[in-house]
Amino acid sequence: MKRKYIKITKISIFIIVMLLAIGMVFPTWTPRIEGDNSISSLKQIEINGTDHEVMIRGVDRRNPIIIFVHGGPGCSEIPYVRKYQDLLEKNFTIVHYDQRGSGKSYHFFEDYSTLSADLLVDDLLALTDYVEMEFGQEKVLLIGHSFGTYIGMKAVAKAPDKFVAYVGIGQVADHRKSELDSLNYSIKQAKLAGNLKDAERLEQLRGAIEKGEQLTPRNMVRKYGGAARLIDDNWDYYTGFLFNPEYNLLDVIRYLNGVSLSQEILLEEESKNNITSIVDKVDIPVYFVMGQYDYMTSVKAAKEYFEVLEAPKKEFVIFEKSAHYPQFEEEELFAEWLKKTWSQIKF
Repeated sequence: MKRKYIKITKISIFIIVMLLAIGMVFPTWTPRIEGDNSISSLKQIEINGTDHEVMIRGVDRRNPIIIFVHGGPGCSEIPYVRKYQDLLEKNFTIVHYDQRGSGKSYHFFEDYSTLSADLLVDDLLALTDYVEMEFGQEKVLLIGHSFGTYIGMKAVAKAPDKFVAYVGIGQVADHRKSELDSLNYSIKQAKLAGNLKDAERLEQLRGAIEKGEQLTPRNMVRKYGGAARLIDDNWDYYTGFLFNPEYNLLDVIRYLNGVSLSQEILLEEESKNNITSIVDKVDIPVYFVMGQYDYMTSVKAAKEYFEVLEAPKKEFVIFEKSAHYPQFEEEELFAEWLKKTWSQIKF
């Protein structure tokens, strides 16, 4: 009986090891979109000396192009974003990419000692040139999300001629003001929920947050509804990693390494260099899109930035049922808004 048990255990371990090995090297792709002019591409493209993973999807490659800049830092949206963009794919060609050192653009043994926001901006501008040449279009719509808005704002300020307009979803603003808003919200909600220990722990962080040395703990912001209301963003990642074909197990390891690398370097840079003092004027239309309950990047801080930002046209848009992910939490409304907004842009 004991020998049989040992044999079964060995076989089980062997099967598990083989499955993990297969999962590590399993080929990745993005599902095909039906149509003669459709595009559904997932591949590595060399940009400024290093390979970047780029996913491009759309029903008609002649449609206007959108480049999405993911947040985090380091948090690629390629593993799960198809779940929320089928409506957008009908009217736009959608480009997602993993930033340098993030997700599938993280390369083991590559030197990332020079990683910076400015380097990511240069990568984005080079990707824009590639996309415009590939599709024969002169300009694209740039959409940043969360930390991606830090990169996006710097990009449109540096090269406005490349873009039709800019949309900042969960727009970053004054770092300390935003974090204090997040802290005060989380403390208030903790008290309302009767979780006084949470409130006390958060209050102890006030000094460090006021100095810009620490973020309001994201698990607390999430716990009290300041990250997502209508979706479970963490669960989207888990299911995307496990079941979607764009990432395999080796890519998950790349992703985790990239998050650790990027956040250590780039969050410190953002906290010491407020976007509000770096970019106070852009020469293209600007749209700040915020979920009403967003306390990952506070609505109040974003609105204050919006008020002083100079642009030929600007709009501040609130999605009333969502938090940090209005493009996902209210995907139909967002798709409708974006289609209407595009039709009104003159270029």
